[in-house]
Amino acid sequence: MTTDAETLRRRAETARRLRAGVGVLSTVTLQRLEARLPWYRSMSPSDRSWVGLLAQSGISSFIDWYRKPDTDLRVVSEIFKSAPRDLIRAISLQQTLQLLKIVVEVVEERVPDIARTVEQPALREAVLVYSREIAFAAADVYARAAEARGSWDARLEAMVVDALVRGDSVDELASRTAAFGWQSEGPVSVLVGRAPQRSAKRGLDVIRRKARNWADDALVGIHDNRLLIVLGGATELDSAVEDLSECFGPSEVIVGPSVPSLAEAATSAKAAIMALKAATARPDSPRPVKAEELLPERALAGDTVALSELISRYYEPLTSGTGQLLKTVSAYVEFGSSLEATAKALSVHPNTVRYRLRKITSAITLDPTVSRDAFVIHIALVYGRLSDAGQLSNTDKTH
Repeated sequence: MTTDAETLRRRAETARRLRAGVGVLSTVTLQRLEARLPWYRSMSPSDRSWVGLLAQSGISSFIDWYRKPDTDLRVVSEIFKSAPRDLIRAISLQQTLQLLKIVVEVVEERVPDIARTVEQPALREAVLVYSREIAFAAADVYARAAEARGSWDARLEAMVVDALVRGDSVDELASRTAAFGWQSEGPVSVLVGRAPQRSAKRGLDVIRRKARNWADDALVGIHDNRLLIVLGGATELDSAVEDLSECFGPSEVIVGPSVPSLAEAATSAKAAIMALKAATARPDSPRPVKAEELLPERALAGDTVALSELISRYYEPLTSGTGQLLKTVSAYVEFGSSLEATAKALSVHPNTVRYRLRKITSAITLDPTVSRDAFVIHIALVYGRLSDAGQLSNTDKTH
């Protein structure tokens, strides 16, 4: 009958044999990784060296554990603590298990050369136990890494949202978005509205998943009492906005202008935030509504960007040529959209007024005969005249 002391002696002897052959085991393992795993071959030299270290450390740790089976199996955690953080991003859990399978395979093949016949069954069983425990440990490492990465990504996302609200420069935003890992290369739009009344963390997770169903990439955040959703590369933006409007609380939902990249999204966010502040001046505004559809309200509320756009879009095109279009539309809005009163004031036929109004619509894409468009034109005329008279400062007329 084999005593415990005899068993320990045999294990120690086998462990010494394993230790003597660790170089061969490591070499064969690396050769097999090269031959069998395409992802390993395609890795950078530095990542390959860390993977090799992972395999070698796994073998060495197995030998130590086999000699003293009561030792805790913490090898995977320890290896990943010493390896770069990016290694977990470079190697998936599935790839780690593939690596482990090859290591076990190599050790099992060498069992007849390493252990005496009487000790071979125990060595094979130990290899299986060890591989199972290491697989569980690896899964735990990746789960913890995913949790930590999720928390870190959430903090980065919040920082990007804060930067958008502050209106950080393109360079500053570019560095933050690079750290966040934004993937989309398509145009970016920012949606802004009141935050919903729900659990913040749980609610944001649901909103984020919904947003990413519509876009190549998305980020979501709450700033003060406002919810911001940033969509990158949304091919069906109108449908996306309609669907995502349900995620906001009561009150208006504003769609900022599209910009080429996330680094420039502060422009879209600023327009949307200013529009949200000014939206109360237009109680009947649709939900959702584009920020550009609230240019008069934004200008009246002190948005210098909106003021500048009003002048450049709707006033300056009417000042070209003889100025007849400007005189006609000025009279038309002044006389309450009356064709007859406008024609009389200009000493022309009403049909002439109709013709000029059509030309105005063609020039500025606003129809003076529509009440809302007439209001926009009226505000643009007011600011345009003030600008011509030098009554607006340079900061009022520029971005």
